[in-house]
Amino acid sequence: TMNATVRGVENFPKHGPAIVTINHLGDADAVLMAAALPVAVDGMGKIELDEHWLVGPVFRAYGVIYVHRGRPDRKAIRAALEVLNEGRMLALAPEGRQAVEGKLEEGTEGAAFLALKTGALIVPVAMTGTENDNVYNRPWWRRARVTLSVGQPFRLQEQADRESTLRVGTEQIMDALARLLPESYVGKYKVNRE
Repeated sequence: TMNATVRGVENFPKHGPAIVTINHLGDADAVLMAAALPVAVDGMGKIELDEHWLVGPVFRAYGVIYVHRGRPDRKAIRAALEVLNEGRMLALAPEGRQAVEGKLEEGTEGAAFLALKTGALIVPVAMTGTENDNVYNRPWWRRARVTLSVGQPFRLQEQADRESTLRVGTEQIMDALARLLPESYVGKYKVNRE
């Protein structure tokens, strides 16, 4: 079980289309989001999680779009575009995988690509404490302390061409996540915290 602190939920949009970009730390991310966010959110997850004892049933209940990582997955992209074109919300990790050291890694352009195609809002949601080690490897009577912070939603700014829109958009997305995280989590994205 988790002891959760939730901040910024008032920033969360009432309806989509919106892409909820998260820093992906562990299996408990999905559980915390389901509990803390005021609106149902579709998610994207690696296909391997379908078999997971804790997350599998939660993901199935939420209708997660499974992704085969490491190769272009057209079926997953089509399903994601469908969610957004129907005005729903889609959660994904722009890093494309669980962060290995719990810090932000290089963002991939998937979130920016989907936002550009659909005009969806980007909603940064940052979590701490949901690392598997923190959630699973503790005495049953000590709850994992976790946080979830919702930042200000924004739209990607159109640049001169598609390529630079995706590149700059991805930087915007990762910076928005970094601003919501404590220093120890930001990894390569050192931020100006004014």
